[in-house]
Amino acid sequence: MTTTVPAPTDNFTHPIEDRYFEDYVPGAVHVFGSSTLTEQDILDFARRFDTQSFHTDPVAAQAGQFQGLIASGWHTAAVMMRLYADHYLSKVASLASPGVDELRWQRPVRPGDTLSVRATIAQARISRSKPDRGIVHTQVEVLNQHGEMVLTMTVMNMLRRRP
Repeated sequence: MTTTVPAPTDNFTHPIEDRYFEDYVPGAVHVFGSSTLTEQDILDFARRFDTQSFHTDPVAAQAGQFQGLIASGWHTAAVMMRLYADHYLSKVASLASPGVDELRWQRPVRPGDTLSVRATIAQARISRSKPDRGIVHTQVEVLNQHGEMVLTMTVMNMLRRRP
């Protein structure tokens, strides 16, 4: 299903340089970033990290199941991470991530696609064992320029509480 690409939103109460656990409010939706993948970007990434022909060889890819070159899913995830780190994760309170759940590649990313991220805060809870921090669960959707979901996942991040 194609939807309209959502407008970027930054409805955090504090800027990324002063953002703490308390600023990640369950139910809040944040849309940010854009990154356009060129054919050369796709080829460079795939030739280093995912050498399947539908990522590395435009001629073979044209004859294959996707009928053209597509980005590696790991490339799409790396682009998501860059946008997530640049626009969503606190620059002062992020303590790392214990992982992601339910990573899904929903549709191929092709040369010329422009990706953005929609992050919905699903849960935020204070740590029982370390009350100076909390864990935030974020539903992440990566969208192309047509508003189509190309990647989904649930990301967990540990963040310091405001001093």
